[in-house]
Amino acid sequence: MKLKKYRIGYRTMKTAAGVAIAISLAQLLQLDYYVSAGILTILCIQPTKKKSIRAAFSRLVASLIAIAYAFLFFEGIAYHPLTIGIMILLFIPTLVTLRFADGFVSSSVILLHIYDSQNLTLDLFVNELSLMAVGFGTALAVNMYMPSIEKKLDDYRYQIEVLYSSIFSEIANYLRQGESDWTGKELMESTELLKNAKALAYQDVENHVTRLENKYYHYFDMREQQLEIIERILPKITALPVIVGHSHLIADFLEDLASHVHSGNTAYRYIGKLQAVKDEFADMPLPDTHDKFLAMAALYQVIEEMDAYLEIKSSYKGFKSAKPAIA
Repeated sequence: MKLKKYRIGYRTMKTAAGVAIAISLAQLLQLDYYVSAGILTILCIQPTKKKSIRAAFSRLVASLIAIAYAFLFFEGIAYHPLTIGIMILLFIPTLVTLRFADGFVSSSVILLHIYDSQNLTLDLFVNELSLMAVGFGTALAVNMYMPSIEKKLDDYRYQIEVLYSSIFSEIANYLRQGESDWTGKELMESTELLKNAKALAYQDVENHVTRLENKYYHYFDMREQQLEIIERILPKITALPVIVGHSHLIADFLEDLASHVHSGNTAYRYIGKLQAVKDEFADMPLPDTHDKFLAMAALYQVIEEMDAYLEIKSSYKGFKSAKPAIA
C-alpha cells in the first residue's frame, strides 16, 4: 500500500510552535494545569486571522459562562459526576442559544479543572483566567503571520484572462468559418478556476483584520458575471442558420477584443467600438431570406450581450497595470 504524500504546512508549524510557547509560558507563570494552555492554543489556531479572533472570543465567553455555571452547580449543589451531567444538559443549550457553541470544548477544560480542585476559590479563578490569556493569546500571536497568497491570486487572474481570450478567438473563428472543432473545454476550465480563485480571495479577506473587501475577490466576481454572459452567447452563435456578412463584422470585433483581455479597466474604449459595430450593423442591407433574418436577429442579441459584458467591466475599478487593458 502506497503511503499518501504529506507536506507540513504553515498551520501545522504554527500549531506546534504555539503549543510549545503556551505551555512554556504557563509553566513559567507557575500556573496549575499548565498543560491545558497548549490545548487552548490548539483550539484557537484557525486557517485565517479573522477566524482565529472569532474563535478566541467565542471560547473566552464560553469559558466565563462555564465558570459561572460551575459556581452555581458545584458550589450550590455538590462536586459530583451527576452534577456535571445535569449542568452540561443546561450548559450546551445555553451556548447554542448565545451562538458560542464552538467554545464548548475549551470551556469543558475549565469546568473539569474546577471539578478536579473541588473548590472554586479566587486563586483558582485567577489561574483559569491566566490559562485562557496564555492559551488564547499565544494562538492569536502565532496566527498573526500568514504567508502572502497574492502571487497565486495573480496566477489565477492571468489564467482566466488567457482562457477568455481563447474563448473569444474561437467564437470569432466560428463566425467566419461557420464550423469549428472547438470542444469548449475553456468554459469548464474557467468555471473551475473562478470557483477556486474566489475561495482563495475570500481567504485573503479573512487574513486582513481591518479589510472588509478584496480587490481580487471583486475581480473574480466580475469575471464570473462575464462568464455567464459568454455562456448565453454561445448557443446563439452555434444556432445561426447561415453565416451572413454581419457575422464577419462581429468576428472582427471579438478577435480584437480577444487580444485585449486584461485586468485593467479601459472598457469604455470597446464600448465605443461596439457602438460603431451597431451603427454599421444597422446600415447593412436588410435580409432577403428567412434564415438570414434569423441570423441577423441572433447576431444583434450577441451585440447586446457583449454590451452588457463590457458594462460589467466598466463598472469595475480594475488593477493598476503597465499593459494596455480593455476587457
